[in-house]
Amino acid sequence: MKALLRIRAIVGKELTQLKRDKMTFGMIVMIPLIQLLLFGYAINTNIRHIPVGVVDYSKSGLSRILIQTIDATQVVKFTRQFNDLQQAQAAIDSAEIRAVLIIPKDVSQRLARHPSVGLGLPPSSDEETSRPVAQWLVDGSDTIIAGAIKSLRGMPLVELLGKPANRNTPTFEVTLLYNPEQRTTVNIIPGLVAIILTMTMIMFTSAAIVRERERGNMEMLITTPVRPIELMIGKIIPYIFIGAIQVSIILGLGHILFHVPINGSLLQLAGATFLFITASLVLGLVISTIANNQLQSMQMTIFVLLPSILLSGFMFPYEGMPLVAQYIAETLPATHFMRLVRGVVLREVEIINMAPDVLWLAMFTLGGLVVASLRFKKSLD
Repeated sequence: MKALLRIRAIVGKELTQLKRDKMTFGMIVMIPLIQLLLFGYAINTNIRHIPVGVVDYSKSGLSRILIQTIDATQVVKFTRQFNDLQQAQAAIDSAEIRAVLIIPKDVSQRLARHPSVGLGLPPSSDEETSRPVAQWLVDGSDTIIAGAIKSLRGMPLVELLGKPANRNTPTFEVTLLYNPEQRTTVNIIPGLVAIILTMTMIMFTSAAIVRERERGNMEMLITTPVRPIELMIGKIIPYIFIGAIQVSIILGLGHILFHVPINGSLLQLAGATFLFITASLVLGLVISTIANNQLQSMQMTIFVLLPSILLSGFMFPYEGMPLVAQYIAETLPATHFMRLVRGVVLREVEIINMAPDVLWLAMFTLGGLVVASLRFKKSLD
């Protein structure tokens, strides 16, 4: 009986501590709530409205009807129109669109020759020489996006032809760029760089100021002439090299073991990685100035890490998320670096061609340094 009373006293003490620790209590409620909302509402593998472009060499009424027919499927959404294939290729490389539909000049002749199906009759000479109506050029680095557009390959054109598609002659030819074999590792491993850096970089610096306070070093820092901004910069510089080592390990072993291509310039990759590492480290410093102890800093790190994994495009395509989830994703550094690293590694894109993501990471770093410095100075007053 006495043992039960002692256990009861300990349980009461723990419950009282949890009640007083608002951060821990909030995480107990918020982590399952956020996961429920993300998986139930924001995460969607049934992709719709994929942004695509069109190169219409026909420029006829029939080609416009063809575009409207494809758009009606809601699998893709035509957001750009290009004059030539080079412009469309550049838009795919910079991730403005995920695919482009190329409509040839002779689309009306191709439609006229497109065979019927299910009649049990031998093909005519026209049917034997018939060709796909048009061609899809697809960013194959994301296998889910590529699979969704490939589902249009045998799309029936009953409205245009008055008959369903032929099982032997596809309606569209589909060409996959960057990952024609559709290997998931080609897409996953560059994205893994963003997730691991998010986890480790934020974790390293989220406890930086808290650790100084808990070890009793804060008084020494107060008496030194070191300015808050100098302290913040000094805190993040050592971890930049650690992040560079991690990137080298992931991409190097990914290239050797899983044959993931590294098509872009290593200098471009280094520039994009530097921007993301500094942004993540600064975010960790901001957390460190908010948290009261290292446990709280770890809890807040998890709070940032979960959306970064689920909303950045690492596991689920960005295009499959509702607008609210996309707006949240745009605030995360991992989302912007995910585009940059995949663009450089897989599509050989120069980061200047993805300027919005570069500028966002740079502004996030500068803004985070200012916020962390001001909060650190405030905590000393």
